[in-house]
Amino acid sequence: MIVHVPNVLNSEQIARCREVMNRAAWVDGRVTAGYESGAVKNNRQLATDSPEARELGDMVVAALEHTPLFITAALPLRVFPPMFNRYEGGENFGAHLDNSLMQIPGTPYRIRTDISATLFLSAPEDYDGGELVIDDVYGEHAVKLPAGDMVVYPASTLHHVRPVTRGVRVASFFWVQSMVRDDGQRTLLFDLDMAIHKLNQSLPHHTAVVEITHCYHNLLRRFAEV
Repeated sequence: MIVHVPNVLNSEQIARCREVMNRAAWVDGRVTAGYESGAVKNNRQLATDSPEARELGDMVVAALEHTPLFITAALPLRVFPPMFNRYEGGENFGAHLDNSLMQIPGTPYRIRTDISATLFLSAPEDYDGGELVIDDVYGEHAVKLPAGDMVVYPASTLHHVRPVTRGVRVASFFWVQSMVRDDGQRTLLFDLDMAIHKLNQSLPHHTAVVEITHCYHNLLRRFAEV
């Protein structure tokens, strides 16, 4: 399931991100890549232990807590601390698969990467190329979103970032361990929750809304791992 989550960050938050990133030091993106992905990764990122990365990561996590569509789509149990990358001058990231388990920096804890997320911080008109391309059973999906918008998608999918041929593309990326690890089950719950919202708007306080919500939560009880 690929979901576009609009307006995760507002214009003031995006401006703050750019201000901080403009004065930050960038390191080779391969420092956090696995063996296979390191061979095809050509970008830069903020050092994960830098004060800039921590400040902006805290901002993103706080914003996610107030983004209902993200909560509905991801059903998050744990969120990996957001990271930040930069592409320019032909930099790209070839086809790769994200690691299934990630060690949280500075801790003994790991998360299972059920969901990958990319939060765009550059306006699409500010750069050429740089599309995130996600492969699933229906083919390739090229994603290039407004600044402040995010895409979430199964971490099990093959994906790549096309070369940036003009301008600069900056983004935040991170992973989510969901309460529901199976993408098919998450999709079912997401579709059902969206239908409940639509029904509640059309028929507020109708008993059918309560009945379907009851089914949703019983399915969540069956599927969730907490």
